[in-house]
Amino acid sequence: MSYRAERYLSLAGVKPENYLSEVSGAEIKDLFLEILNNGVYGFCFSAYEEGQKPGDILSEEQVSRRLQMLKPHTQWIRSFSCTEGNELIPRIAKSMGMKTLVGAWLGKDPELNEQEVLGLIALAKEGLVDIAAVGNEVLYRKDLSEEALLEHIQRVKAAIPEIQVGYVDAYYEFSQHPKITAACDLILANCYPYWEGCPIEDSLEYLKKMYRQAAQAGNGKKVLISETGWPSRGENLKGAVPSERHALEYFINTQMWALDEDIALFYFSSFDESWKVGAEGEVGAYWGIWDKHEKLKF
Repeated sequence: MSYRAERYLSLAGVKPENYLSEVSGAEIKDLFLEILNNGVYGFCFSAYEEGQKPGDILSEEQVSRRLQMLKPHTQWIRSFSCTEGNELIPRIAKSMGMKTLVGAWLGKDPELNEQEVLGLIALAKEGLVDIAAVGNEVLYRKDLSEEALLEHIQRVKAAIPEIQVGYVDAYYEFSQHPKITAACDLILANCYPYWEGCPIEDSLEYLKKMYRQAAQAGNGKKVLISETGWPSRGENLKGAVPSERHALEYFINTQMWALDEDIALFYFSSFDESWKVGAEGEVGAYWGIWDKHEKLKF
């Protein structure tokens, strides 16, 4: 076990030989809080309140309120869109001294894609973007062709040459699309052992395997884990079982590993989002560290 892992376990009153499967519920919550309060690398940021969904306009008040809640716990915030009030996220985050991975959401609508790309470029030129992400799982969803996505990436790179530009997708897509990988300044890989039916006891090793595959595809480029997480409620997926205990174990394991290996990891997600039930089933609503009412779940 690593020095950092032993330190966290010691601070939480957990004996290393009992890590983590045999520790009590109280002990594992203490360890979770120790890590959270010490600060994690990054969070994927959700500002949608109960009753809202993508397409609704975010207010400055709600974005600011939720970012204030996250600020003591992280340096980086990842946003997913540059329209409908999402452009407020990097602006407010930067005013709080936080770093930003800002995404342009691309889909099948050319007009909306244009708005997103122009919004990302404008935010970057204002000095509000530390890393620019052009698209999120576009190839996985088959919303755009590789050629169309490549044009968007190259356009953004040409407009903001001083800023690192990447594309976010499932870790294996970078092996399957070498032209896209070559165009990226860094690799932004989504890694979800849960969605591949991996049991919690094997999930950390599975995550490491995902990371290695993305790193191999990147051929020396820096790899950021742009999303990873475990749901606290919902449906089982093969051997992957959502529960509060499993969500805690996954958070602790991933954060210790990322610290020890100096890996940039954005945890998904900051807040529960009820609207995701439509796309993902019941499990979609329970990926947050905070619940939909902005209360810490654990």
